Amino acid sequence: MQQKSDVMDKIVSLCKRRGFIFQSSEIYGGLGSVWDYGPLGVEIKKNVKEGWWRSNVYERDDIEGLDAAILMHPQVWMASGHVSSFEDTLVDCKNCKKRFKAEQVFGKMCPECGGELTEARQFNLMLKTHLGPIEEAGSLSYLRPETAQGIFVNFQNVVNSMRRKVPFGIAQIGKAFRNEITTGNLTFRSREFEQMEIEFFVKPGTDEEWYRKWVDERFGWYVRFGMREENLRKRQHEQNELAHYAKACTDIEYKFPFGWSELEGIANRTDFDLMQHMNLSTKDLQYFDDESKEKYVPYVIEPSGGIDRSVLAFLTDSYREEEVKGDKRVVLGLHKRLAPVKIAVLPLLRNRPEIVSLAKSITGDLKSSYKAMYDDTASIGRLYRRQDEIGTPYCITVDVDSLTDKKVTVRDRDSMKQDRIAVDQIKEYMVDKFK
Repeated sequence: MQQKSDVMDKIVSLCKRRGFIFQSSEIYGGLGSVWDYGPLGVEIKKNVKEGWWRSNVYERDDIEGLDAAILMHPQVWMASGHVSSFEDTLVDCKNCKKRFKAEQVFGKMCPECGGELTEARQFNLMLKTHLGPIEEAGSLSYLRPETAQGIFVNFQNVVNSMRRKVPFGIAQIGKAFRNEITTGNLTFRSREFEQMEIEFFVKPGTDEEWYRKWVDERFGWYVRFGMREENLRKRQHEQNELAHYAKACTDIEYKFPFGWSELEGIANRTDFDLMQHMNLSTKDLQYFDDESKEKYVPYVIEPSGGIDRSVLAFLTDSYREEEVKGDKRVVLGLHKRLAPVKIAVLPLLRNRPEIVSLAKSITGDLKSSYKAMYDDTASIGRLYRRQDEIGTPYCITVDVDSLTDKKVTVRDRDSMKQDRIAVDQIKEYMVDKFK
């Protein structure tokens, strides 16, 4: 069995080597815990977001989408409690200058170098900025530490413009920023990250039922997109670890190489956020039920997941090594909808112009429907291995016989089985495969 650190090292190496994830500003020595997504990484990240959006917004009839601004009025964060309580207790090492959360350190010695630690102090996790040309207290703003508040302050706007009735939800995908003390596990905990969140508004008294439904729904989503169920678990928070606004919370955890860690949290936030914003803004955020003639502040069920963590989990879960005819084969067995490249077209002989021409023509035809690529930079065996390593579900090989029989060979990533398909039937064949 592979050591946990060995598995993580291989994922990190794969991400850099094959263009999934790069260190931000690497040529200047990098910026700690900030990451860039390369040509393949941006594709899988886009596919995760599209899969989430389709599942929650398009395939349901009770959720609307939103894209709120990253910059918000400073009083938003006063109401949410982030200005006063979004803090960590930190200590610094006087020798190696590393910073740690106080609860992660035992005694007065640095766990890294053995140096002396400073006294503990409070540290706000929000990143500050200033709006306008003059930097002064009146222009202070923040880069949002979560996307949820943009939904809460737009609650009435969505209700009124879309004529929505409770229960319903608002979904949002967007960037958030936290001045984290990070764990160093690639993109697991970053200072700049992307969230996919739903705030689902329900009538008080029905919240516990909806909470249970959303826990099951979100767990099942990861399984539907190919994550192995044995690597997932639900962990309900104990009373003493609940956030101040939460009535209940369940984490969906994934068994990363570095241990079980949160992938997504589903919280019953009660009416805390809407009440806070209603009190500070003095605007009425109550919902009026036309049928019962009741007026109330809805409770909120919040499924909140990190896209960066999801991408890391999907990459880790799909990574496998096999031996094929005495050679090692590295495969990303990604769900077809998540794979960064869907189809690769490979000419058997790159020195035969007519084969190259046909292969490029097939690639061009497929690009209108799929993320397809052409590659002729190695032998066919090496080309297959490259595509296996980035998770491409299907490879199409154009050979000498293709010029006369007008057929190509389609190879399946997982089974390595090959089908001989007529060129004019390729699109129909792929439609069936990507259902």
